[in-house]
Order: sequence, then C-alpha cells, then structure tokens
Amino acid sequence: MAAVEHVRPQVWQDIVSVPVGPQAVARAREAVAERFAEAGVAPRSAFADAVLLVVSELVTNVLRHARSSPYADVGVTTGSGELVISVEDTSPRLPELSGHGMGAGLRMVAELAADYEGELSAERAVQHAGKIVLVRFQIPTH
Repeated sequence: MAAVEHVRPQVWQDIVSVPVGPQAVARAREAVAERFAEAGVAPRSAFADAVLLVVSELVTNVLRHARSSPYADVGVTTGSGELVISVEDTSPRLPELSGHGMGAGLRMVAELAADYEGELSAERAVQHAGKIVLVRFQIPTH
C-alpha cells in the first residue's frame, strides 16, 4: 500500500497599506489590479471588474465610516480556487451585515460575492481595536 502524502493547498497573500484620503480608492484599485496575475484573476474580465468594484466600495466605506483611521490595509489572498479581498481599518465599529441595517453599498458587495459563490463577513482585528471586512469569491475557471 502506497503512502498518501498530504499537501497543504498553496496560499498566496499580499497586503497593501493605503493612506486614507482622496486617492485611497484609486490606489487600492490599482494595487489589487496589479496583483491579478499572481492571484489567478484574468484582467479585464467580468470577475476582475466585480473584484475592483468590491474594493472601491469597501475603501469608500472606510472613508465614510472610519475617517479617523490613518490607513486601510487592502489584502488579496488566494488558495484552493478562492479569492479573498480584505479591508482593515482602525475603527472598532463592525458594519451591519444583515437585514434592513445593511447599506446599499454593502448589499451590492454581498450580491457580487454571491454571484461568484462567495460571501461577505466582518470581524474584529487581532492586532488592534479595529476591524476587517472580508469578501470571499470562488475564482471562475472559464
């Protein structure tokens, strides 16, 4: 009987810190788009457009609701056919992600994630009193 080797799936991650200010959304979109090749995302595809729209909305939310945060850490993580976009800020207030309390922008983000068999979530940051908003997508294979 041959031994079965258990190999952990390869995970790739990059995080870019974007100063909160007038250029934050453009810088975040550019940083994520520059990482599409490493993440296995086809540039200029409908999926890439959806990911960049999500990045825009999440960073815009930092500008609107976490103005005192000096930065937004924008993360791109891939592994096992999944892409995760994360946006971390220093505001401890978690967004409302259910029912009528969810704003139109986050509702759109949740719908885009669902279009690619994913989900929207938020959690407290580990290294400071802030939060991380995460959007998981399944990377299209065609």
